[in-house]
Amino acid sequence: MSAAQVRMVFYHLDRMELRLCQTLNHAGRRRWVHEVFATVSRLGDGMFWYLLILFLAATQGRVGRTAAGHMGLVAAANVVLYTFIKHRLARERPFVSHTGIARGAPAMDRFSFPSGHTLHAVAFSVIGLSYFPDLAWILVPFVALTALSRIVLGLHYPSDVVAGALLGLALAYLSFHI
Repeated sequence: MSAAQVRMVFYHLDRMELRLCQTLNHAGRRRWVHEVFATVSRLGDGMFWYLLILFLAATQGRVGRTAAGHMGLVAAANVVLYTFIKHRLARERPFVSHTGIARGAPAMDRFSFPSGHTLHAVAFSVIGLSYFPDLAWILVPFVALTALSRIVLGLHYPSDVVAGALLGLALAYLSFHI
């Protein structure tokens, strides 16, 4: 697909998703909503996942160390893949493209597609849950809140989040077969 075709696809997606982006972003202007989602987003920057990896490695024996190593290897693959895609497709973030959307947190990089936070959250959760299903009570809600935070904070469109989730799922499942 040419660069012009990619821009046209994103132009049409932006228009279709704009109302939902604006609605969620507007809800995020309430102080308590903003604080919740900004905190989740900051934790999703890596701290939550680093602590989980360290916790598993330190407390769960050989299985925990295996899970931690698995997550670390997938993290490296995630970064390479989403960085390549983001720079290749170059979709601007909603707060850049639409004046009615406020940026609720700093962006970690320039482009929005796909959501790296969501990609990592889904990949780490799938891997973590495959080793430790009892963690679902904390991982599933955290993944959902992380994904939603990206839209509420004006940093991503819903399709960025969906693409990040699908890529994270695919990479996690692929990692079990390599």
